Amino acid sequence: MTAAATRLGLDTTRLAAIPAFIQDRYLATGCYAGAQISILRRGELVLQSTQGLADRERATPLGEDAIFRIYSMTKPITAIAFMMLVEEGKVALDDPVHRFIPSWRGLTVYESGEAGAFVTSATDKPMRMVDLLRHTSGLTYHLHGNTGVAGAYLEQKLGFAHGGPDMEGFIEALAKLPLIASPEAVWNYSVSTDVLGYLIEKISGMPFEVFLKTRIFDPLGMVDTAFYVAPEKAHRFTACYTLSPEGQTVLIDDPTTSPFLKPPHFASGGGGLTSTSADYLQFVRMLLGRGTLNGKRLIGPKTLDLMTVNHIPGGRDLTQASVSLFSEAIYEGVGFGLGFAVTFDAPKTLIPGTSGDFFWGGWASTFFFVDPIEDLAVVFMTQLGPSNSYPNRRQIRTMVYSALTETA
Repeated sequence: MTAAATRLGLDTTRLAAIPAFIQDRYLATGCYAGAQISILRRGELVLQSTQGLADRERATPLGEDAIFRIYSMTKPITAIAFMMLVEEGKVALDDPVHRFIPSWRGLTVYESGEAGAFVTSATDKPMRMVDLLRHTSGLTYHLHGNTGVAGAYLEQKLGFAHGGPDMEGFIEALAKLPLIASPEAVWNYSVSTDVLGYLIEKISGMPFEVFLKTRIFDPLGMVDTAFYVAPEKAHRFTACYTLSPEGQTVLIDDPTTSPFLKPPHFASGGGGLTSTSADYLQFVRMLLGRGTLNGKRLIGPKTLDLMTVNHIPGGRDLTQASVSLFSEAIYEGVGFGLGFAVTFDAPKTLIPGTSGDFFWGGWASTFFFVDPIEDLAVVFMTQLGPSNSYPNRRQIRTMVYSALTETA
């Protein structure tokens, strides 16, 4: 790949320093068991590195075809699926959500109280489809334990792929709970994308997982992406780790006993997919191709343009609009589009990048970014949660951009 990298405007020494950095900073120190990074420039793969272990307990080497829990990297896929229905005229971004979920007409806003005994008020405006896509719906996550509403989410396991209610039960439970704020008022990372999965199923008349397979995975050749790992692929499944209170890396999900080895009762559009680097690269290639890959168009270029600009009301960035206790992005100069975080003021981020790039990540420290201006994309895979445990995204992003010798 050395000659290709030079031809495509990359410094090969700096490019080679990226996997060396991952080895020294994250693998040799025991922070991560293993890691993969893939870098695309001008349509060609200029770096693909697989290092470390898939399963530290069994000393299993990480294979190039390893299967990872991508968690919230599911969200951009769900957003693309929903926008396909928008393009077909079956739903509009300014449609109220209660058009398809009648029980959500008249949702209320949390004022005070604990789970089951809320003081509420009326919303200022109805929740619209665009609010679900940009996380301004007023919904929340159980991770945000700053209100009684989040406590109710945790108590009822709302949005949990394993162990909570099914899709219908999830929607019915949310109808009975207040929002944390009126739609459009704040940006709050939430189960909004799980609701989109339910809406895709309801609007298309097709099970959500079937819609994704037939409309996205099969056309893109994403043969290993699914809501569970099939038995014949289980030997490729990675272990997942977390940090203990003492800062030690400990096993949280054994790949031989994981709930991801069986079909879930709730196909989580917000965080339920498993995938490989090769599969996600196909999705990223389609995004770089303005909605097309190998002659197959999933979405129109103008629709993708609409999705990858900041939609936070008032033109605010995430640091100004967010009330989340947890997110996958924390930088100034970064807003949120329709399923992706978007950089709209690159200098404010204080890291190299381009106004117009877009990205997202997953709970287990996976991430990707796409820079249409530089014709550049990165997919990074590992399995350690939560994603804010280490600054891997900032570090790798900086090193990738520093390797460019030609810019647009």
